[in-house]
Amino acid sequence: MDQIEQIRYLNSVLLDEMGEYRAQADAFPPDMAAQRRLLRSLMNVRPPKPLRPDFLAAQDALLGAEREERGVVDADALPVTEQHPRIAVWQGDITRLRADAIVNAANSALLGCFHPCHGCIDNAIHSAAGLQLREECDAIMTAQGCPEPNGRAKLTRAYNLPARYVLHTVGPIIYGRVTRRDREELASCYRSCLELAAEHGLESVAFCCISTGEFHFPNEEAAGIAVETVTEFLQQNRSVRKVIFNVFKDMDAKIYRNLLGPDRAAEAGA
Repeated sequence: MDQIEQIRYLNSVLLDEMGEYRAQADAFPPDMAAQRRLLRSLMNVRPPKPLRPDFLAAQDALLGAEREERGVVDADALPVTEQHPRIAVWQGDITRLRADAIVNAANSALLGCFHPCHGCIDNAIHSAAGLQLREECDAIMTAQGCPEPNGRAKLTRAYNLPARYVLHTVGPIIYGRVTRRDREELASCYRSCLELAAEHGLESVAFCCISTGEFHFPNEEAAGIAVETVTEFLQQNRSVRKVIFNVFKDMDAKIYRNLLGPDRAAEAGA
């Protein structure tokens, strides 16, 4: 099957499962872009449950091809910053990074974002990884028996992402002023992810900007907490060789550059 055939097949399987969305699906134009958006929407709303092997084979083929089309970025090759020999700053799509683990800013259900094609990182990571990620998260949460508390971390496979694993952590949601507890919980997100990575022998970890954006933690203050917490951890632990602060917005790139300085490679070539 070529890509449009894969997409149409996957849509048909999901619509057979979730017939309540068929009328909405009929409104999507037949072109590839619209049908791919429909597929992402259906994947986003599908509840966790067993997946057919033929569906998984077609889904993985599609997501694998799209991964290669986007281009994979090797975390090991990213230059470190002037201020720290084991920290890098990289601006781009975290789903392109080949690292031992990337960090997902999750919600307390830990099942991914159910809003079709939402712009949050939780949606982006689950959409690129495939539906197996939601199923694994559901198994973890069923065994836990309660929502995920703020500041902890869970480890899953990464499936169709170039990373090996995903670290899921729930940061604080800010309502009004930032409190001491908010700061402590955000620091705990970074610390818990790194401790779990070290426990599993993972050497490179890429962090998104946890709790900013949809959770409204002020970007500059969040970055300061992130850099301080990661730096303290790296001073005490040698097993995590590299931490990448992944930023998407220009504003966040500027904030992290102000905190950590330019890349060493760029400085040497200047």
